[in-house]
Amino acid sequence: MEIYKKQSLSETFKVYYDRRMIKILLLGAISGFPWVIIGSSLSLWLKEDGLSRSTIGWAGLIFAVYAFNYLWAPIIDRVKIPWLTGKLGHRRGWIVTMQSIILVSLVFWSLINPTTNLALVVTIGLIIAIASATQDITVDALRIEQIGEHEGRSMQAGAAMAVVGWWTGYKLGGVIALNTAEFFQNLGLENYWQTTFLVLGIVIIACNIGLMFINEPQPLERTELQRQTDKMIESKLGSSNIMTKSAAWLTSTIVGPVISFFKKNGFNIAIAILGFVFLFKIGEAFLGRMSVIFYKEIGFTKSDIALYSKGLGWVTTVIFTLIGGLFAIRSGVIKAMFLSGILMASTNLLFSLLAWYGKSELLFAVAVIFDDMAAAFATVAFVAFISLLVDRTYTATQYALLSSIGTAGRTTLAASSGALVDWLNGDWGIFFILTALMVIPSLVFLYMIKDKLKLNE
Repeated sequence: MEIYKKQSLSETFKVYYDRRMIKILLLGAISGFPWVIIGSSLSLWLKEDGLSRSTIGWAGLIFAVYAFNYLWAPIIDRVKIPWLTGKLGHRRGWIVTMQSIILVSLVFWSLINPTTNLALVVTIGLIIAIASATQDITVDALRIEQIGEHEGRSMQAGAAMAVVGWWTGYKLGGVIALNTAEFFQNLGLENYWQTTFLVLGIVIIACNIGLMFINEPQPLERTELQRQTDKMIESKLGSSNIMTKSAAWLTSTIVGPVISFFKKNGFNIAIAILGFVFLFKIGEAFLGRMSVIFYKEIGFTKSDIALYSKGLGWVTTVIFTLIGGLFAIRSGVIKAMFLSGILMASTNLLFSLLAWYGKSELLFAVAVIFDDMAAAFATVAFVAFISLLVDRTYTATQYALLSSIGTAGRTTLAASSGALVDWLNGDWGIFFILTALMVIPSLVFLYMIKDKLKLNE
């Protein structure tokens, strides 16, 4: 850490000039875009078809699959996609497969009316979420593997670029979705959202084309280490036949990543890490799940939301993510996470002011800028934190496990966000105050384990 502090800010910033950062930026965009589809786009589609806040909130339970994608992450680490793996590589083959599923799902959505087929709409949304969550496992693994295991500064810069990419895919994807929907609505199309989903399908195709420019490192060392674990387990079974080989492979695939994580950190610290990761972004998720509904209810149009929440928010996110990356490099991810947690709690209160004041474009812009600033700091610190924890032998599985634990808190608990607003009789001001308080338990957890963590910074 002393080396970093002796560097000037411009010298530290040079880490972003690495060509690998552009590839990581693109991977982040590929990962972030599907959240637009099952997030703000689906929410507004259901809202404008007359469904209630509670229904929209509970429909958001489809995000819960992100909390459990670690369950099938071992398969993605070991199983190859026929033909595609040989042509594109192990990671890219999985990504293209999942992108294709999302594309087909969008075509199906374009043919459905949510008022009469809500269950089918949500089911297809669930399929998109599963494909997106599976894609995220592979994207994160490919992103981490672009950088050497002991390149701590590059890993933290890569985390910043991944976050910039994610928000680029999410924010600019939102601009495309909202403006396209409003354009078709103004043309008088009755099913303007269904037509919009076809346009979003074109973006998916563009993502697949961009993926071809990202090279995939050969996993020779990872494959050999996995085989060694297989052989070790097989030897303990006492014989060598097709049954013991299959049992060894399955055990190594599923249990190996978990054993590695607990062995590295120790049982108590590992449990504490999982607890912190689960709690860190709950407040942000409650706010995020209901934000677009809040904007709509106080009088903002889809184009207003696209401009301030998506367009302006993207610029803010890019700037402060890069700054957050520099802060993490120079001060360490632990300090960055404390700062971002405090910022998240503070900026949520700006939405309370907006709720009490009423429609104000200036206050809306200020709230969005500071909220995105806090979210940028929090996300880059969080991504760097868990990226520095993973074992490269099980990159996809361990990152997916940690990421999924974090998502579990954000998705399962935040599904009740609409019900909470209804319980508060639509008092958005109190709602946002409660979201600010939700970050406190996680910071207490972090304080308890901060001196015992093993991070390769």
